[in-house]
Amino acid sequence: MTLSGDLRERVAGLLAMQAGSCGALGSPLYEHLLRRAADDVRAGGPVGAVFDAGTGKGVQDAQALRLMAAVHRLVLAGGAPALARHYPSAGGTADPEPAWAAFRATVAEQAGAVRGLMRLPCQTNEVGRTAALLGGFLDVADRWGLPLRLLEVGSSAGLQLRWDRFHFRTGDASWGDPGSPVQILDHWTVPPAHLDADVHVAERRGCDPRPVDPTTPDGRATLRASVWADQVERLERLDGACLVAGRVPAIVDAEGAGTWAARMLATPAEGVATVVFHSVVLQYVAEAERTAFLTALADAGRRATDRAPLAWLRLEPERLDELDRGTPFCVRLATWPGGADRRVASSGAHGASVRWLAVGSEAT
Repeated sequence: MTLSGDLRERVAGLLAMQAGSCGALGSPLYEHLLRRAADDVRAGGPVGAVFDAGTGKGVQDAQALRLMAAVHRLVLAGGAPALARHYPSAGGTADPEPAWAAFRATVAEQAGAVRGLMRLPCQTNEVGRTAALLGGFLDVADRWGLPLRLLEVGSSAGLQLRWDRFHFRTGDASWGDPGSPVQILDHWTVPPAHLDADVHVAERRGCDPRPVDPTTPDGRATLRASVWADQVERLERLDGACLVAGRVPAIVDAEGAGTWAARMLATPAEGVATVVFHSVVLQYVAEAERTAFLTALADAGRRATDRAPLAWLRLEPERLDELDRGTPFCVRLATWPGGADRRVASSGAHGASVRWLAVGSEAT
């Protein structure tokens, strides 16, 4: 379809904003492609034709990432051989300007396929973010000495629910099984405390409006498409996490955050430490749903006891109202009884450059 002037500018703005984020997060190929795509939309080119009138409402649409995932899925399936030569994920060599020519041609020639694939959820489920969450899990395990009941909001495929089966190492600091197919290396600039904590996971459960099954070929294809094509290390971690998912069961309910959290937290779970967690999720949750989720957490916190403690662990932008390439991310941990909420680490959006703070060093 032909976009109106206002919608054209709005779509171009979202593409340009995502270009900045991709550049800041180590994907020069996607930064270049998205900037050129923004220019193409403004000029009335073929990229704009795959968007519709419902596009451009804000970051919750994730339409820029859906575009990139749709095209990447075509590449990985062998449907765009000219572009594959410029995608490292398909064995190509990233060369931004030739890649743009092939990208534009692919979108123009396969607009219907791209448009259809853009309707699929954008599900990255970046397992590297567990490097930014691990210290929180270890803190809870060390503090209460109880098995962990894991409840993840915005789980996608539930890969992060298997974090205890991954291996983390930076220098001499390490945690987990060295033989794990998921190796998360050199993500800490300052490692977390309690690396000797005894961890036992009693339950793994999550929710997502549109869960993905990582044990199926279609589910894996959906997840792989959302990884940025010039970040092959992320793709390798994802493939390893899918292997782990086939060995370690976890339930992901097709449900929104608010109703699910209220249901899961309605009664305190005795003899386990319940950890509600999420990573780079809240910016995609509508305000009413977010409010319902936070209300359910607060209500559950008031019911928590030392035999049924509750923790809320999250990696999110420090300011949800200022989402741009300069937005810093941090890890926060709230615990009940008591309700203390502290900033425990700084992190990149994909879980790299994680700097863990000394326990108790920040309480605001």
